[in-house]
Amino acid sequence: MEQGKFGAMVVCCILGVGQLVAWNTILTISDYYYQVFPEYHPSRVLTLVYQPFVLGTIFILVFMGKKKKNQKQIAIGYTIFFIGSLLLIILDVATKGEGTLLAYIFLCSIVACFGMANAHVEGAMLGELSFMCPEFIQSFVAGLGVAGAITSALRLVTKAVFDKSPNGLRKGALLFLAFSTLIEFICMLLYIYMFPKLPIVKHYYAKAESNHVEADETKITQLSNKELLDQNMGLAINLFLIYALTLSIFPGFLYENTGEHKLGSWYPLVLVASYNVWDAFSRYIPLSKHLKIESIKWITSCVLVRFLFVPAFYFTAKSADQGWMVLLTSLLGLTNGYLTVCVLANKPKSKYNVLETDALGNLLVSFMLGGIFAGVCLGWLWLIGTKSSF
Repeated sequence: MEQGKFGAMVVCCILGVGQLVAWNTILTISDYYYQVFPEYHPSRVLTLVYQPFVLGTIFILVFMGKKKKNQKQIAIGYTIFFIGSLLLIILDVATKGEGTLLAYIFLCSIVACFGMANAHVEGAMLGELSFMCPEFIQSFVAGLGVAGAITSALRLVTKAVFDKSPNGLRKGALLFLAFSTLIEFICMLLYIYMFPKLPIVKHYYAKAESNHVEADETKITQLSNKELLDQNMGLAINLFLIYALTLSIFPGFLYENTGEHKLGSWYPLVLVASYNVWDAFSRYIPLSKHLKIESIKWITSCVLVRFLFVPAFYFTAKSADQGWMVLLTSLLGLTNGYLTVCVLANKPKSKYNVLETDALGNLLVSFMLGGIFAGVCLGWLWLIGTKSSF
């Protein structure tokens, strides 16, 4: 089974990219949406639209419980990602890039669908991969970071190519959306037709089925959501705090509260790219066991220390130059990706069956998404007492 392990890890990484590339596309072309919808705070509002649908869907999935395999749920999620990405292109072409209220409402509706797709994919994938092996989880979570790095790199390229051309910002955004749509199409096909047929994956699916049959025959009582949460409360709270802090700063603060600098319109793009590149890089660090934190106490300590980023960003935006802000943003991404993998790849206290790992995956993702939503809401506090930037 070790023979096909690397190939499966590559597929997991690509599926991780597909799980987040649609949403990262929205975040990364925010400068275009600020041009089209200047009065509607796109970066903040779209994030605020996205999160309730992610949270609402994941909570429904958690409380409905798990009665069958995840494959259908995940396939539905990737299909929604693909259709939604395609509709973004159709919307922009149909409206010719004009920022009408109706177009903005339609944009928000597509973003809401992305939220539902995220909830269908992320928790189910983590639950499914948890029953396989830690390397698969690490590869999938690393793919989430790679999605950000790829989208940021592509955005910088499209801006450089189209910056001086007429309607260049729109051309770059459309090319970007086309790339995102292609990635989602590939991921949809990969998961439906290739991933389940990999020998090592078939082995784990057979093992999961055997485990499920054995549990039914022996009448083993499945742990409830409350019992699973009690056993993994430290992991859940840490995930919540990691993303509450990160999303209170990224991306809204970086777009609206960092002032004007020598880089001009490139400045927010460079900041977002710095965050995404270091976030992606740091997700591979725990692949080395010597560099991975496994103690919950040490993880919690690192998570709490990260809250020093709040005063650090405030004073840097107020009085420091752009170099310090890039450094600080890079550190934010570095710690976010690293601690996320340390938490999600942490060995569970007990040996769970396949249904319990599915439920635990959804529970952990619900706390992570709750943290993201809390961070998005807290991000609006940066606007108190200021009209734009510090």
